Amino acid sequence: MQTSRAVRLSWFGDAQALNIDPVSIPQPIDDEVLVRVRAASINPVDYKTREGKFAPVSEDKLPIILGRDLAGTIEAVGTRAHYMLSKGDPVFAHIGFDRGAQSDYVVVKALELVAAPASLDLVHAAAVPLAAMTAWQGLFDHGCLRPGQTVLIQGGAGGVGHLAIQFAKAKGAIVATTVGTDDRDFVRLLGADIVIDYTKDRFEDRVSDVDLVFDLVGGETQDRSFAVIKEGGCLVSTLGIAHPEKGHHRNVRVPDRWMAQPNAAQLGEIAELIDMGKVRVEVAETFPIENVRQAYDRLQQGHIRGKIVLTLD
Repeated sequence: MQTSRAVRLSWFGDAQALNIDPVSIPQPIDDEVLVRVRAASINPVDYKTREGKFAPVSEDKLPIILGRDLAGTIEAVGTRAHYMLSKGDPVFAHIGFDRGAQSDYVVVKALELVAAPASLDLVHAAAVPLAAMTAWQGLFDHGCLRPGQTVLIQGGAGGVGHLAIQFAKAKGAIVATTVGTDDRDFVRLLGADIVIDYTKDRFEDRVSDVDLVFDLVGGETQDRSFAVIKEGGCLVSTLGIAHPEKGHHRNVRVPDRWMAQPNAAQLGEIAELIDMGKVRVEVAETFPIENVRQAYDRLQQGHIRGKIVLTLD
């Protein structure tokens, strides 16, 4: 039986709960594809899962392989996947909870993967899928953002935020965002129209009557955000809405708690925007898979510009 490496969680805890374990190489069936993973990103959901703070993964489901997005090359295809891509083709994917991406090999379903952007190396491609699906679905599926509308992105320099700025601009929206002092020039380069340094200014003094707040921060920032949304506007958060009744009082739409879902069609559209030069991808740091514990700790420290990526060469 052939085995490969995988980042596996056998109990909930700190970074010491993460181990590089040998696992069997899965085999694709039907329309599945076996991908040789070259890089996989780390997302906040990963360390929340490690700590036992992500509800869909309970203790009885352990051990599990972690990771939700990846880039790599096709190794083998199922019997009904021959029409898609060929062995050796570069792909990227956002996969479901039933598998883990932080592994040398992973089986990917047809509705989860597309050809990787030709303009990106696989490290940068791996930084895209989950963050991109979160940004895209938050802005357009749940936030219903339209051309000419104004969106305030709370926390615009991170993995999701820096993509959200660019997606909103590509679709013709006016973009305001909050960032720290060191990230002001960065988000301006991404296309932000209004840049608010949250260490110096209150966003309430800079914007008002926005159509959508896309909240990536939570807490007090989320509570204060209701005050700048126009009547009939919307607040979408990746962290859940702590006080939805505030939206009801102001006729602000507050979508139910949601999670990004794999969507190959949307990921393909994003790949096109990247190759057209309309979206750039920021990788903050890379770590070899052997240093996965340090990588998780770095992400959890916060204040990351872009994404943290594991390499598996």
